[in-house]
Amino acid sequence: MNDDIDKIRFEIKNKRRDKKIKKSNNISIQISKLLIIILITIGMLITLKSNNKFKNLFYKNVYENNFSFAKVNKLYISYFGTPIPFKDIIDKKESETVFNEKLNYSLKTKYYDGVKLDVSNNYLVPVIKSGMIVYIGKKEKYGNTIIVQQVNGIDVWYSNIKTPSVKLYDYVEEGSLLGEVDKNTLYLIYKKEGKVLNYEDYL
Repeated sequence: MNDDIDKIRFEIKNKRRDKKIKKSNNISIQISKLLIIILITIGMLITLKSNNKFKNLFYKNVYENNFSFAKVNKLYISYFGTPIPFKDIIDKKESETVFNEKLNYSLKTKYYDGVKLDVSNNYLVPVIKSGMIVYIGKKEKYGNTIIVQQVNGIDVWYSNIKTPSVKLYDYVEEGSLLGEVDKNTLYLIYKKEGKVLNYEDYL
């Protein structure tokens, strides 16, 4: 009887030890990922500061051309895993979702490169698909615009936004709050690599 109890205690002790080792290894991996990100960022900043040729190339490809954050994110995940440090060891309890909506409108009509949607007055705009905020500002013919580069590489312009609820380079989840429209009109434009896409394929 005592031998059985000792055996059970020994097994419990071993399991606890294994869990601690696993947790410790997990933390080491996450710290390594974080240090790699910091080193890459510092290396980029030093190179940008000291090399004018690289600086011009960087500005041309990131600011002037249509830079694909979706491709960089995919490449990063393939080598390093999740871009969020310590995501694997964060408590997995999901917090209560405050805003999780689908896009609702009463009428859609073609408008320049995109579509005009009739929505309710001061409508709260949900994100159609998850992605990164790559632009917040005014666009001619569309007014205040937020551009989300979706994880599939498609840029969606949400225009006529009176009150944005996001900041530049935020990662936004599908269904989360993007902002509030001015009155009752929302404009959407779909683009990929600078080319306008047919909104009918996505709405």
